[in-house]
Amino acid sequence: MFYRIEVQDHIRVPPDLFSLELEKAIIKRIKHKFEGFISKDLGVVIDVTKLGSIGEGVVIPGDGAAYYNTAFELLAFKPEVQELVFGKIKDIADFGAFITLGPIEGMIHVSQTMDDFVSFSKDKVLTGKESKKTIKSGDNCRARIIAVSFKDITNPKLGLTMRQPGLGRLDWLEEAAVPEEEKGKEK
Repeated sequence: MFYRIEVQDHIRVPPDLFSLELEKAIIKRIKHKFEGFISKDLGVVIDVTKLGSIGEGVVIPGDGAAYYNTAFELLAFKPEVQELVFGKIKDIADFGAFITLGPIEGMIHVSQTMDDFVSFSKDKVLTGKESKKTIKSGDNCRARIIAVSFKDITNPKLGLTMRQPGLGRLDWLEEAAVPEEEKGKEK
């Protein structure tokens, strides 16, 4: 889920940015410090959305930079277990599919791709034995987050499923929404 998070921090503005307006220099340093930052508490920081109050600058002897106690707002994506997400299949492997969810990727194990026996082909397609449904790179899908791990903070892991009703490739969902009597008329 996307969140707007209010943060207060001491922002270091080095001397080479003193020629900029104070607000621009501080935003530049906040972006440098926080964009792409990943933590269990914040999630994945995407951007600085608003600059709040800026305290009086303090210069620490021997550093030369100015430090400002600053309040600002960040936009972050923090995945939550049971959350429904939309994404695009990035790659297929024999053990599952990798899905891009905007600023982060997740993995759908082959056993969680559909409610069917699934086989992997050399052309990187997962195919259901009974349903003949396929999943390949570029497919738009809806999935549910079933596991979130920030054990390796530089590479958080998301586990997803598409086996529940209302999940899967988007065109599967559109087909499922057509009433049975309508399907008979199309033939």
